[in-house]
Amino acid sequence: MRLASKLSLFSAAHPWSHNEAYAPWILRHARAMHRQGGERALDVGCGTGRLLQRLADVMPHVVGVEPDEPTAARARAGLVGVDNATVIEASFDPAAFDPESFDLVTFVAVLHHLPLGPTLEAMRTLIRPGGRLIIVGLAREVPADLPLSVASVILNPVIGLIRHPRRAREVPDSMTAPTSEPNETFAEVAAIARAALPGVRMRRGLFWRYTAVWSKR
Repeated sequence: MRLASKLSLFSAAHPWSHNEAYAPWILRHARAMHRQGGERALDVGCGTGRLLQRLADVMPHVVGVEPDEPTAARARAGLVGVDNATVIEASFDPAAFDPESFDLVTFVAVLHHLPLGPTLEAMRTLIRPGGRLIIVGLAREVPADLPLSVASVILNPVIGLIRHPRRAREVPDSMTAPTSEPNETFAEVAAIARAALPGVRMRRGLFWRYTAVWSKR
């Protein structure tokens, strides 16, 4: 317990967004979609826009949806001069978009803020045939998650030190979006996802995350 406490204090002094660990993986999917002719991407709960900026380098048109006003403002500020990116300040409503209007849709640490089943089911109409849904999600931990959790606790301060060698005086802007704890376990999320999106591929991951990929046929 004493070691865990020390690791936690050290990590707090060298904070980094765990979502960043998955950005290269998401961008690989984005590049694959672009090679197949994909043009439009939607980042749901885009936060301060870090991923949206990088998606804009890959896809011709990108849209971010962010309900929190200060966070959406930070995202827009970071996208000044990026003509192919738009930030919409609103809660995510699939009905606000035309059917089959996106080739790529991403949810990064946001799906647990939304009604899980209805949101996933809406992807069947929102994504174009051949398009792809990419999820990096959070789930409530259970004993089966302990090995990955322990590995994450050990790796977290190491990566924090590499990314931010100096002690942080405040939380980075990229980590200021409002958050909440997940209610569903990974097994519960997986069961709902497989019912809503047949063929979805899901895996537990490091840094208290899981991943999911679904391609629309």
